[in-house]
Amino acid sequence: MCNVLVIDDEHMISEMLRQVLTFSGYNVETASGGQEGVQLFEKGLFDLVITDILMPDLDGHDVARHIRNSNRPHTPIIAISGTPWLLDGDEFDSTIPKPFEIKTLLNTINELT
Repeated sequence: MCNVLVIDDEHMISEMLRQVLTFSGYNVETASGGQEGVQLFEKGLFDLVITDILMPDLDGHDVARHIRNSNRPHTPIIAISGTPWLLDGDEFDSTIPKPFEIKTLLNTINELT
């Protein structure tokens, strides 16, 4: 079973993603910000990370740079954001602007895992 880390400071978004992904058969852990996400990433074994871009402590780019410089640099990262102009960056394997359809997210996850 695929282990997914969802990082988003908007509780409603992270909870919705947790529920949808769990229902779709994924093991999901959530973090309420970039710093917590990096800590969870270091403690766990994740097959995929989904991260928001704009967060108050560490943003999604910082999270991605941390993962790319870790001992698991090939972990796929999907960036999601309501500010699509901030989705540029080759540290992400895929980017999805908010709002998005769940089907789009699930298709992207299937392509990356």
